[in-house]
Amino acid sequence: MLTASDYRPPRWLRNAHVQSVLGSSPMRRVHGERSLHALGAVSTAHVVDAGDGVRLQGVHTRLEQGSPRGLVLLLHGWEGSVDSSYMRLTATELLRAGFEVFRLNFRDHGDTHHLNEGLFHSNRIDEVVHAAREVARLYPDRPMAVAGYSLGGNFALRLALRAPIAGVPLAHVAAVCPVLDPARTMESMEQGLPVYLWYFERKWRGSLARKRALFPQLHSFDDQVLALRMRPLTQWMVERHTDFGTLERYFDGYSIAGDRLLALQVPASILMAEDDPVIPIDGFRMLNLPASARLEISPWGGHCGFLESARLDGFAERWIARRMVEALS
Repeated sequence: MLTASDYRPPRWLRNAHVQSVLGSSPMRRVHGERSLHALGAVSTAHVVDAGDGVRLQGVHTRLEQGSPRGLVLLLHGWEGSVDSSYMRLTATELLRAGFEVFRLNFRDHGDTHHLNEGLFHSNRIDEVVHAAREVARLYPDRPMAVAGYSLGGNFALRLALRAPIAGVPLAHVAAVCPVLDPARTMESMEQGLPVYLWYFERKWRGSLARKRALFPQLHSFDDQVLALRMRPLTQWMVERHTDFGTLERYFDGYSIAGDRLLALQVPASILMAEDDPVIPIDGFRMLNLPASARLEISPWGGHCGFLESARLDGFAERWIARRMVEALS
């Protein structure tokens, strides 16, 4: 079994910020694109019914030869997409291990802002559950699992919580550096190295500006709104585009901290880095998990990095593939 204790990067990769920045660098994006292309896999884009008129876009990828051992739904992090380096590299590892892969874009991620009028926010779990059920309908008669990174890991675990009642046939869920407590994550970014807050603010402002350009009559906010920092911009979004009313209730709505994962019926694997500069490690030490869930904490890895060498290959991608082989074999 491949475990977090097997991850031992060279010394120059034992810095959390090096891991986190290189993990989402243009170099790694190119590496992911080339790795997936080299397999000669067949990819098909789909627009999936996500309920209540919502449409989400995703990409199904398979190898032409052989029968797949199962289907893995992959969920990206906030302001990532199906084309993020870790999504392509994870798909590559899963394809090599004999799986089909469906990479799903959240609302307003990737090139999908035109599909829905309403803004994305992190409590839009219902549409992801509905989309997962639709993916299972499109590709029946095979085991299905889900994996996600960062906010995608949070969505994957919430999807697994709802799966039995929603009729989504999940055999396993794997999450890498999932957001547990959104309020603590916000505080961590505000108090940490400014580059992380700057990165997410820049990406989110670009996304909101694109939405405004597509639906100007619905989204008529001005540039002063876009100039807000992360906390007040989030509060603006919560007050005007959700029913939560306050930032505290909004954060609590998608928190999976403390006892909230105890109800998991789907077997789960969680990988976390002790040195994650975005998501605080203390919440993981206070997690209460069912016996069917396994938490692994590595001393290194940064935020969703887990890079192993100068080639920028990732341990987390191999870890997910191995967990799926064990769960779906």
